[in-house]
Amino acid sequence: MKDEVALVTGSARGIGRAIALRLAREGYKVVISDMVADESCEVVEEIRTQGGTAIAVECDVTVSEMVKEMIDHILDTYGRLDVLVNNAGIAKDNLLLRISNDEWEQTINTNLTGTFLCTRAAIRPMMKQRHGHIINISSVVGLQGNVGQAHYAASKAGIIGFTLSVAKEYGSRGITANVVAPGYIETPMTANILSERRKEIVGRIPLGRPGTPEDIAGVVAFLASPDADYVNGQVIVVDGGMR
Repeated sequence: MKDEVALVTGSARGIGRAIALRLAREGYKVVISDMVADESCEVVEEIRTQGGTAIAVECDVTVSEMVKEMIDHILDTYGRLDVLVNNAGIAKDNLLLRISNDEWEQTINTNLTGTFLCTRAAIRPMMKQRHGHIINISSVVGLQGNVGQAHYAASKAGIIGFTLSVAKEYGSRGITANVVAPGYIETPMTANILSERRKEIVGRIPLGRPGTPEDIAGVVAFLASPDADYVNGQVIVVDGGMR
């Protein structure tokens, strides 16, 4: 994959960081996109130390102009874009009656609109190449719902419907679009879950452990590879069989 370029949004930490590191090990030139500049640079340095190629681009995925500038910068730097991983997301748990308008809009804008804006900007160069892999990170919550996460669930369910539509629209151009839906993954975003709640969640997982960011990264690496060229419009759940 030495000539292929992969953009991973929200890749300064957590699942996005693990995906970026894995794709770099697979030989992709990786673009680290995040709003946390210092941590993005740390990921770039780690990739370069391991012999990989990476750059960092600061971007707010909810701002159309910044997304366009990011894609233009990637094309100016590398001349192509082969893989887009829409991972940037937020979660602000709250019961429905307590969700403010701002919380709703921030969640939808970051998780769903951000996925739309980045995909729309990336599609054009992928069409010219007649090749590309779009991998959108959703959640099992988008399939099952969850107490205190109505806004998060709506955004993640929206990502699934959006991705399936993209798969049908652009499959004929050699572009695949798939969803990875993680279950309970240990990341900075889930670190604040109370120990009793964590024990209850893990008790519902037949494998007996939470997932790791690397568990998700491995599935993403498969979907980005030539081995997945005929996988399109799929939702791959990675949750250890959680009930």
